[in-house]
Amino acid sequence: FLDRDGVINAMVYHKEFGIVDSPANPAEFHLLPGAAEAIRRINNMGFLSIVISNQPGVAKGKFTVELLDATLEKMHRDLGQLGARLDAVYYCQHHPEAVVDAYRQICNCRKPKPGLLYQAAVDWHVDLDGSYIVGDGITDILAGQGAGCKTFLVNSRKCYICDELARQNVEPDYIAKDLADAVEAIARMEEGDL
Repeated sequence: FLDRDGVINAMVYHKEFGIVDSPANPAEFHLLPGAAEAIRRINNMGFLSIVISNQPGVAKGKFTVELLDATLEKMHRDLGQLGARLDAVYYCQHHPEAVVDAYRQICNCRKPKPGLLYQAAVDWHVDLDGSYIVGDGITDILAGQGAGCKTFLVNSRKCYICDELARQNVEPDYIAKDLADAVEAIARMEEGDL
């Protein structure tokens, strides 16, 4: 299981909102270096590659469903051109403070809750105890732990994130510098070397 923003693609600075966040349209979507190769390695290892991502941009009024769909298509296209494949993508589009009424709710699919992982496990007949989740946030780690997965935190800002992990008493199974590093660690775990 893979988070999207910060793991597969770069985050974007949105000056109109004054924040670093998800790409709001296909033009802002750019694969991180090595991400396609890492996903291709996941494919070649015989694992499913399933994205599990909170995407509340529509709920917050930052972009439209059509732009989210177009960004998803660009992600598939960019990865495909580099020989990588995502088997499925699951988005939680809800937010408890959404400005769009249809998306304002407290749900079971928004990470840190593991609802999307459970849904993907049912849809794809996945053994969660034998699965891995790679994410760049504490919510990814908590969702993975809640579902029984091994957890991999991708983060180049280790000083900040380690303080936050300690504050929230969260411990991932592995901290990686990027997706390729996480996939290398998963391969070593599968071989019994880690």
